[in-house]
Amino acid sequence: MAPDAGVSIAARLERLPATRGFWRRVTVLSLGGFFEFYDLFLAAYVAPGLVKSGILTTTTPGLFGTTGVAGFVASFFFGLFIGTALFGFVADRMGRRIIFTGSLLWYAAASLVMAFQQDAFSLNLWRFICGIGIGVELVTIDTYIAELSPPAWRGRAFAYANIIQFAAIPVVALLGWLLVPRTLFGLDGWRFVVMAGSVGAVLAWFVRARLPESPRWLAQHGRSQEADAIVEAWEVEARLEGAQLAEPKPHSAEQGRGSFWEIWKPPYLGRTIMLIAFNLFQAAGYYGFASWVPTLLISSGITVPKSLGYTFLIAIAAPIGPALGLLFTDQIERKWIIAGAALAIAASGLAFTRAHGLFGVIACGVSLTLANNILSFAYHGYQPELFPTRIRARAVGFVYSFSRLSTMFSAFIIAAILKSFGAPGVFVFIAGCMGVVAAVIGIFGPRTKDLPLEKISQ
Repeated sequence: MAPDAGVSIAARLERLPATRGFWRRVTVLSLGGFFEFYDLFLAAYVAPGLVKSGILTTTTPGLFGTTGVAGFVASFFFGLFIGTALFGFVADRMGRRIIFTGSLLWYAAASLVMAFQQDAFSLNLWRFICGIGIGVELVTIDTYIAELSPPAWRGRAFAYANIIQFAAIPVVALLGWLLVPRTLFGLDGWRFVVMAGSVGAVLAWFVRARLPESPRWLAQHGRSQEADAIVEAWEVEARLEGAQLAEPKPHSAEQGRGSFWEIWKPPYLGRTIMLIAFNLFQAAGYYGFASWVPTLLISSGITVPKSLGYTFLIAIAAPIGPALGLLFTDQIERKWIIAGAALAIAASGLAFTRAHGLFGVIACGVSLTLANNILSFAYHGYQPELFPTRIRARAVGFVYSFSRLSTMFSAFIIAAILKSFGAPGVFVFIAGCMGVVAAVIGIFGPRTKDLPLEKISQ
C-alpha cells in the first residue's frame, strides 16, 4: 500500500455527503440482512409448530437436553458463535463484498435443507450449519456499512439498515401466525415458514452486482487504484446532486496487515473486554424475549393461535424502533443511546410480569420491542467504530461471538427458569441482564459521535 493511499481514500470518504447512491448501497446491504434477521428470529415463531408436530418439546428433563426448544435455539446460536468467532477474519482477508454474497448462498442452502428434517438431531444440525453462514454475514454487514458511512450519517445509516432488517420480524411473525397452525400439501406449516426465508435470500443475492468493495479495505490491501476509482465515482455522484465537497482533512494512515492479537493490546484491550462483557449480557436479555415470546405467552395460559396472533401484533413494532432512531441517533452520543435503551428494556420486562389481558400484554411487548431494537441498531453501529479497518471484521466478529455463546447457554437457563418460576421469572432475568449492560457501556464506553473511524481507532 502506498503510504498516502489510506490517508487519501479515508479522508475523501469522510467528507462525502449522504447521496442517493449512498442510500442505495446501504439498502442493498440491508436487503441481505433482511433475510438474515428473518432466520435469526425464526425460532420464536416456528417453535410452537415444532412442539405440535412432536419433533421438539417445550422443556427438557435435563439442563442441556437437545430435544427441546432450548436445544433448537442453542444449536443456531452455536453456529453463529462459530461463524463470528472463527470465521470473522475472512472478511478482513478476502474482502467485504465476496463474503457478503457467499454467506447469503450458504444460509439459503442450509435453511432449505433444514425445512425437510424429521427429527430433533437433524433439525438442530442444519440449524447449526445455517447459523455459521449468518454469523459471518452479520459481522460483514456491520463492517461494510461502517466503512461506507460519513461520520455525521453513520448512526442514521445503521438505523435505516435496521428498519429494513427488522421488517423481517413482522413478516416471519405473520407467516408463523398464518402457516404454523396449519398443514399444507401434507407438510406442517412451519416448514413453509423456513422455506420462505431461504428463497428470499437467493433473490437478494442477485442484487450483489450493484455493490462495490469497501474502498477502505481496498486501500488497506494495496489496491489503491481500485479504491480511488470507486471514491472518484462517488464524488462525481455527489457533485451531480449539487454537493460542494470540502478539501479532505488529512489524518494518519493505517500501515500493514492486522493481527488478531492486536485486540489484546492498548488501546484496544479495554474496548475488547468491555464489548465481551456487553455482549454476554445484552444477548441473554435481548434474545431472552425475542426468541421465546410465543412460548412465554403459551406458558402464561394463552393458546397457540392466540399466542402467535399476539406475537404478530408485537412484531409489527420491530422496524419502528430504528425508525424512531433516525430522529436522534446522530444527535446523541452512541453509548448513551445504548445505555438508555438497556434501562428501558429492563423497565418494560419488569412491567411485563404484571401485564394481564390483550392490551397489557401487547403494550408491554411493544415497549420492550421498541427498546430492544433501538439498542440493536445503536450497538451494531458502535462496535465497528471502535476498531481499525485492518482488524475491524475479526475484532467485531470475536467480541460479537460472545453474544452467540451467551444466547446458546442462556436458552437453557431460560428454559430452567421458565420451568421453575414461569414467565415472570424470565422477565426478571431479562431486566437484570440489561441493568449490567447499561452500567458496562455507560461507565467504560468511549465516545464516537461525529468522529472519523481512523480517529476513533487511534
